[in-house]
Amino acid sequence: MITVATFSFPHEAHIAKLKLDAKGIPAFVADEHTINMQWLYSSAIGGVKLQVPAPFAEQATRALAEDFSDLFDSDEEDDRDEPCCPACGSQKLTPHIRGKKPAFVVFLLLGFPLFFYRRGFRCDACGTFVASP
Repeated sequence: MITVATFSFPHEAHIAKLKLDAKGIPAFVADEHTINMQWLYSSAIGGVKLQVPAPFAEQATRALAEDFSDLFDSDEEDDRDEPCCPACGSQKLTPHIRGKKPAFVVFLLLGFPLFFYRRGFRCDACGTFVASP
């Protein structure tokens, strides 16, 4: 058996093993139980090892090196879904909690919290509070 990759955690090795299994390459995960019992030993014993039979080593290395990141959508499409201010249309919003200070004062006076605050966003351009969806 030839070690083609090492990982810090067993779940990472099993994901790679599934990729090899899908390509018809037999693979074995070594030292996973030791790391599951004592994960601090991972660096000491060289991590969790993904091993394949010697005739499949080169094919397995090529399969693990494949990159499919170009198949994912670009970030430009995500920008269209950003919330905007209903008052001015600006997309410059910062997370804000409305009513946090009065809730703290009520907690100090009564001794128990009354949660009447709301989470949302505050527009940096005009200061309008936009409630979270």
